[in-house]
Amino acid sequence: MKKNSNLKSLDQFVEEQYGKRGTSKRDKFEKGYEAFKLGFLIQQARLEKGMTQEELAEKCGTNKGYISKIENNIKEVRISTLQKIVELGLGGHLELSIKL
Repeated sequence: MKKNSNLKSLDQFVEEQYGKRGTSKRDKFEKGYEAFKLGFLIQQARLEKGMTQEELAEKCGTNKGYISKIENNIKEVRISTLQKIVELGLGGHLELSIKL
């Protein structure tokens, strides 16, 4: 089978589109991706638990609109609120890490 030389890895594509790591354009892209990923992870965990946004909001002391905004990357979430969502709402445990 002939290899297509036009194919690029995701890393190559992102570097071409947003520049090398450490540039402002790349940093902005990666920050947006992390926020999107967080909302997506909350949504997937909620769906795995078979919960509605309203049920999750009630369990962690907020409202459906706020949960929706977090899941859709419209609103940033504070770590203390994220901890309530994960622990009280989803019955999980929040782990954070710093990579240097």
